[in-house]
Amino acid sequence: MKHKKLSLTKLIKKSIHLRYLLYLPGAYEKKPKKRWPLIIFLHGSEERGDNLKKITHNGLPKLIEEGKEFPFIVVSPLCPRFINWVGLIDELYNLIQEISNKFRVDNARISVTGLSMGGTGAWYLGVRHPELFAAIIPISGDAPPMRGFPFRVKVLKDIPVWVFHGALDDVVPIKYSARMVDALKKYKGRVHFTVYPYAGHDAWSQTYRNPKFYKWLLKQKKSR
Repeated sequence: MKHKKLSLTKLIKKSIHLRYLLYLPGAYEKKPKKRWPLIIFLHGSEERGDNLKKITHNGLPKLIEEGKEFPFIVVSPLCPRFINWVGLIDELYNLIQEISNKFRVDNARISVTGLSMGGTGAWYLGVRHPELFAAIIPISGDAPPMRGFPFRVKVLKDIPVWVFHGALDDVVPIKYSARMVDALKKYKGRVHFTVYPYAGHDAWSQTYRNPKFYKWLLKQKKSR
């Protein structure tokens, strides 16, 4: 018997659940008419689980816990165990929509950054929803070929992307970031690549403590 050519079309409803930390600027309540930039921070694999406190071990949440004040909203979701950010794109997309509707977000100034597994998530979320972002900042991340990278980055060619990686990274080799940067350059993308010559996997501590990083970030604005 020969094959029959058939297809399946079915609407499936999906229930989503995502816990997160929210940071609002100190002046948020004092300026009721102001709309604020929104930064989505994606943590690494070590912070996965059900403990929100673990998110504060690195990156922007750590600085916020230490008392650092930022002139933008920061949303730091928690990735459950046994999954990664690539498997949570629907959840992240809907979280951004929820935050944008609930708080005074400047929708032209939404950016995503992440470290390690979160750097991979930043790449993937950006490629899946480039319409959302004013800037994408992956740190020490990978973009696996099985997901169609690096070729899929063409959709990011008009979005500012700043990539960071340690030259001595033995967890996620720097070649993975270099591969993505080269692909974006091929498509005439707006990409910067910062390599820390003496850093290992932790390329995020000095990045998130660098005032120049925030000065650049706050300048990015999506064209209408």
